[in-house]
Amino acid sequence: MDTAEEADICRVCRSEGAPDKPLYHPCVCTGSIKFIHQECLVQWLKHSRKEYCELCKHRFAFTPIYSPDMPSRLPVQDIFAGLVTSVGTAIRYWFHYTLVAFAWLGVVPLTACRIYKCLFTGSVSSLLTLPLDMLSTENVLADCLQGCFVVTCTLCAFISLVWLREQIVHGGAPQWLDQNQQQPANGAGLPNEAPDGWNGAAENVPAPPNPPAENAVVAEIPDIQVDPAEDLEVDNDDEDDPAAEDAAEANNGAQDDMNWNALEWDRAAEELTWERMLGLDGSLVFLEHVFWVVSLNTLFILVFAFCPYHIGHFSVVGLGFEEYVQASHFEGLITTIVGYVLLAVTLIIEQGLAAVVKFQRSRRLLGVCYIVVKVSLLVVVEIGVFPLICGWWLDICSLEMFDASLKDRELSFQSAPGTTMFLHWLVGMVYVFYFASFILLLREVLRPGVLWFLRNLNDPDFNPVQEMIHLPIYRHLRRFILSVVVFGSIVLLMLWLPIRIIKHILPDFLPYNVMLYSDAPVSELSLELLLLQVVLPALLEQGHTRQWMKGLVRAWTVTTGYLLDLHSYLLGNQEENDNNANQQANNNQQARNNNAIPVVGEGLHAAHQAILQQGGPVGFQPYRRPMRFPFRIVLLIVFMCATLLVASLICLTLPVFTGRWLMSFWTGSAKIHELYTAACGLYVCWLSIRAITVLLAWMPQGRRVIALKVQEWSLMQLSAGILLVLQIVKTLIVAVLLAGVVPLLLGLLFELVIVAPLRVPLDQTPLFYPWQDWALGVLHAKIIAAITLMGPQWWLKTVIEQVYANGIRNIDLHFIIQKLAAPVISVLLLSLCVPYVIAVGIVPVIGVADEMQNLVQRRIYPFLLMVVMLIGILSFQIRQFKRLYEHIKNDKYLVGQRLVNYERKTGKVSSTPPTSSPPE
Repeated sequence: MDTAEEADICRVCRSEGAPDKPLYHPCVCTGSIKFIHQECLVQWLKHSRKEYCELCKHRFAFTPIYSPDMPSRLPVQDIFAGLVTSVGTAIRYWFHYTLVAFAWLGVVPLTACRIYKCLFTGSVSSLLTLPLDMLSTENVLADCLQGCFVVTCTLCAFISLVWLREQIVHGGAPQWLDQNQQQPANGAGLPNEAPDGWNGAAENVPAPPNPPAENAVVAEIPDIQVDPAEDLEVDNDDEDDPAAEDAAEANNGAQDDMNWNALEWDRAAEELTWERMLGLDGSLVFLEHVFWVVSLNTLFILVFAFCPYHIGHFSVVGLGFEEYVQASHFEGLITTIVGYVLLAVTLIIEQGLAAVVKFQRSRRLLGVCYIVVKVSLLVVVEIGVFPLICGWWLDICSLEMFDASLKDRELSFQSAPGTTMFLHWLVGMVYVFYFASFILLLREVLRPGVLWFLRNLNDPDFNPVQEMIHLPIYRHLRRFILSVVVFGSIVLLMLWLPIRIIKHILPDFLPYNVMLYSDAPVSELSLELLLLQVVLPALLEQGHTRQWMKGLVRAWTVTTGYLLDLHSYLLGNQEENDNNANQQANNNQQARNNNAIPVVGEGLHAAHQAILQQGGPVGFQPYRRPMRFPFRIVLLIVFMCATLLVASLICLTLPVFTGRWLMSFWTGSAKIHELYTAACGLYVCWLSIRAITVLLAWMPQGRRVIALKVQEWSLMQLSAGILLVLQIVKTLIVAVLLAGVVPLLLGLLFELVIVAPLRVPLDQTPLFYPWQDWALGVLHAKIIAAITLMGPQWWLKTVIEQVYANGIRNIDLHFIIQKLAAPVISVLLLSLCVPYVIAVGIVPVIGVADEMQNLVQRRIYPFLLMVVMLIGILSFQIRQFKRLYEHIKNDKYLVGQRLVNYERKTGKVSSTPPTSSPPE
């Protein structure tokens, strides 16, 4: 038998071919995996859910086999029946999804908004007319938008409550809530049932005040490891006891009930998906979910908004503070917060009374409610009030920088209170974020334990919510006051004091020019977009700002530590720790060689030293205290304040001064927005620092090495110099094409198609500014590139990914011009030139009126855009009709499919099976 024929076996079932089951070679693979049965391949494709070979990545092809009585063209009645079926299916889906959208985007928010307004109207007539208000069509869109905000708030409140409940269960309740909790015990001294708040952790079980001796033994029972054999022996001894059997059956029944409930909940959670809950699966079960969401919204509005607001309102009116609250422009928010504060005080008083009269369930329920209100208020203070205070303090301390006054801020607040408060809150959040980032950077440099008074955000054991639950109010109030003092002092030190010094030394330097001029030929919006999209991302992504900041902090710390003899306090004894670690390793090795058994205390000490050396989560590291240590710490603080002051002076003056000097060559004496001068100066400073760092990196090698390097570079071969020049030229060409020509054409096209028809009337002549069009084109090109990279795979995405992967050093000019620049520029030029030639060259030849020529010139670009969109829609519909035609034909006349062979020599496929007969 031929060896070649013996190798022709199926790669899946490893059997040979037969007349009724021939072998095919559908992909590029060769050898023992070349052939396969069609049935085996179909089964494998169903299992793997792929349409190509996993080895050679060749897509498998099948040719359809139709019935012999299939006509050459489908009858019109078959096409019409298939079209009607498709349209009916589309209408059914459209009706269902319209109902889903109407329920979730119309009924739910509209109901929430109308109920919210009804409850806060404060009249009985609004409650009586609520059903009619639900059906009213007045202000439907505005009420839906407001209702979406209300629904979002209620859902966030519900999710927060569930999450807070999990935090209380896992972290345990506060000690004051569980200190009087009684635990009933059986005759053996073990609790019959777990106390409220039991979470399975032995350390969270509250101990009795004076435990007897037997309780101390019982406390050790959970730590005892019981032998399974002994446990089995005990069970066998109790086998004949009827009472034990009844008790065991009762316990097993209770355990089964508990397990059954848990399993049912899990099963319900598995069955309930987002598609089923929202109604996207085609069922009408979502109507029940809509009802429950409306009920939940009503309940949460009533409990968490209506009751606290009216409690606060009655209290404010009773105390006579109504005029002051109304003057704040945030009457509802302040009144609700006052209501929550009074509600928290009431809950803690009632919880204490319930503890006195021994109402344990009521006491615990009131305590949990108090924890919820307490955590909510603390979150509002931490996330809302504190950043708002920081933002206002920053604004007040920087008024002289912008030649403003408190009267200006008061007028802006009176005109737009919501916007003003939001902007100040946003500025305060940015300030808090960067301050926290700087503290994290300090922790990477300083010795563990130096910043003991500041919370470590990277500590895995740090949980702010658990602190809100367990710590008392006075400690949170003390932290809040301390944080306000620290953050406010830093603002005074780094903003107010430098401004005063600058105004005294350089009286003409301030104020900063931040006025916007809408009549300037260069739009402020364009420059802002260019700054935010090009300059600042390059500065932040390529500047290694954090590494430079860390290096400066380390250099300052080392210098200050040696000057004040605080090196051990600031950085720790790193050299001594290394020597101790090496000595400890040698001692351990010697002990292992001598078969010595280490003492437990010495092992723990060695483990602790190992953690210290590995940089684990250690909160403290020992250090050496020099003489007059408090005086040196005071000098350290003074030196730190002076450094921050000098750094703030440099940051406030150097970039702006450099930017003004550079901008003066371009704009002369005209004033420019300081945002651009500061950005320009900052970028120049970054380039200078970058050059200095590169030079300093070469300095440790010595002058001789640097001279040799310069000499080698000066004597470099001519070819290398030519290659370098060519590389620079290629980079410049690519930059001009992709960063200059393409954005300019794109911005000009956008101006002609969208902006000019909307902004300029027909009796006026539009003016185009190339600089502004280029700046807007940069933004548009960046957005289009981002959307292309996120979209499906097509030729433009492939080319952009290839160019990005090559980078600047391996730039391929021919590939970029041929595959990217030329097609894109050609399409943009055709889009600009063809309408212009039609409007200016062809239309006047026809002999139309001047008004019509002007109309054609001004509206031809959006008209051609609509024509292109219409052609795209028609082509899409034609493709859909062809797919429908094939679907109808396959449903009625398709009888099977045949696998297609791969033709290796020609690169084509063949539908005929191999002609060689299978081996016998």
